[in-house]
Amino acid sequence: MARAHRPALMPAATDLPPGGESARRAVEAVWRIESARIVGALARYTGDFALAEDVAQEALAQALVSWERDGPPASPVGWLLATARRRAIDAFRRASALDERYAALAGPLAEGEFSAGAAGAPQQPDDLPWDPDRVDDDVLALMFTACHPVLSPEARVALTLRVVGGLSSEEIARAFLVPVPTVQARITRAKKTIAAAHVPFELPPQQERRTRLGAVLSVLYVIFTEGSTATAGEDLLRPDLAHEALRLARMLAALLPCEPEVHGQLALFELTAARFPARTGPDGEAVLLEDQDRRRWDRSAIRRGLAALGRAASLGRGLGPYGLQASIAACHAAAPSVARTDWERIVLLYEALGRVAPSPVVELNRAVAVAMAEGPRQALALVDDLAVSGRLSGSHLLPGVRGELLARLGRTAEARAELELAARLCRNTRERAVLLRKAAALDTGE
Repeated sequence: MARAHRPALMPAATDLPPGGESARRAVEAVWRIESARIVGALARYTGDFALAEDVAQEALAQALVSWERDGPPASPVGWLLATARRRAIDAFRRASALDERYAALAGPLAEGEFSAGAAGAPQQPDDLPWDPDRVDDDVLALMFTACHPVLSPEARVALTLRVVGGLSSEEIARAFLVPVPTVQARITRAKKTIAAAHVPFELPPQQERRTRLGAVLSVLYVIFTEGSTATAGEDLLRPDLAHEALRLARMLAALLPCEPEVHGQLALFELTAARFPARTGPDGEAVLLEDQDRRRWDRSAIRRGLAALGRAASLGRGLGPYGLQASIAACHAAAPSVARTDWERIVLLYEALGRVAPSPVVELNRAVAVAMAEGPRQALALVDDLAVSGRLSGSHLLPGVRGELLARLGRTAEARAELELAARLCRNTRERAVLLRKAAALDTGE
């Protein structure tokens, strides 16, 4: 079924009629919390993933008008679902296809489940038009569909934020510093790919679920990582993006309570986000770990993170990559200062992480831990080996660490050159400022 391009989920506030801002806030609040359940239920009803999101958006547009006129209904989710389902029925009718499905969908309407209001929108149903026993399955199926392996990593991220997180194309584009048309194109291609591959809207079989779960976790990790340290732009943190990933991770942990890596990832997100309040100064400047006021760390988030890490460990399968990273974050959370951090344990954890999920970034982080535990000379040898391999060429991370180690060894000229190179390669304004400040400090002997 051909469909026209859909606009953003929400119009700009300046496009709303007078008094429409309250309706907008109500719609946004419901959508941000319930979007996954709404789209998931509609996808199950229609059997069409793309149509489900299209009619959900149409229902949102109708809500902005109706709720501004009549006020929010008693059950906003039920209103949106009823409206969206009516739109789906109209779409099937226009296409003159799928008569049996149309009859199945339209049957409850003919029996008087919903009655039309003055503007043609359904009145409030007595109860939600979904099976309450299927809600968890709907949300989980939505996650697995949006993160299906047939999609590119970029498409998975965009589609997950759109249909599971409820973010608009503009919000996603702003978060990843890409043009809005690029995000829209990724989402459109993702939907077409899912349709062409005949991906069913359902939970994968149990034997496949753990394999496919890796794609879901990797998408949430990308989203959270970008929020916790932005790759580019003027801000060091993008808390809204990180907290969206954290919200989805909590949802996933509730839906899959027996998967240790789900709890390991949730622990990592909680423990990392706990440090957000101390990571930037009043003007948004980056505050290094050794300079952070640890009294500003969120102790409630630390407790939640440690509880999730304990849950991951208690499931008895050993910690995976996310659980090991969470264990490293827990070492920092437990330490009263950088000097009194258990760096020897962190080195061991990075060694374990390198065995189960080898990567040059893990090796670089292990070198940093070695520098703290054993000294800069041993760490520099590891970093030089990594530099020779060329696996981090073009990244500011390696010259940044190498410059720090050279500075600690008193090789000032070399250190300055490395830090300046790192600053040239870094695309984040706040991180670049830190690198340049360190380079300048070498000239003054600080």
